[in-house]
Amino acid sequence: MEENGQDKRSGDKGKPAEIAWWQPAVLMFMRLSGWIVAPVLLGAFLGKWLDNTKPWLFIASVGAAFIISMVGLVRNVTKEYNRIEKETADRLKKTKPPKNNP
Repeated sequence: MEENGQDKRSGDKGKPAEIAWWQPAVLMFMRLSGWIVAPVLLGAFLGKWLDNTKPWLFIASVGAAFIISMVGLVRNVTKEYNRIEKETADRLKKTKPPKNNP
C-alpha cells in the first residue's frame, strides 16, 4: 500500500490515487446496466399508473422508455469507445521508438 512512505489511498493532492485494474470495467458495466434497466422500469410503472383499462399508454410508455434506453446506451458506448481509442493511441505514441532519418 505504501510507496515512498505515502499511502495511495490517502488522496494525496500531488499524486492521483491508484485505482484497481478492474474498476473501470465494473463502473462501465454498472452504467450501461443502469441505462438498460432504469428507463424501462420507470416506463412500465408510469404506463401502469396512467393506464388502468386499455394497454395503449402502457405500451407507448414502455416503447418510449426502450428508445430512451437505446439512445443512452449508444451514447455511452460511443463515448467509452472513443476514450479507449484515445488511450490506445496515446500509449502507442509513448512506446513507439523514434525513426532514424539518414
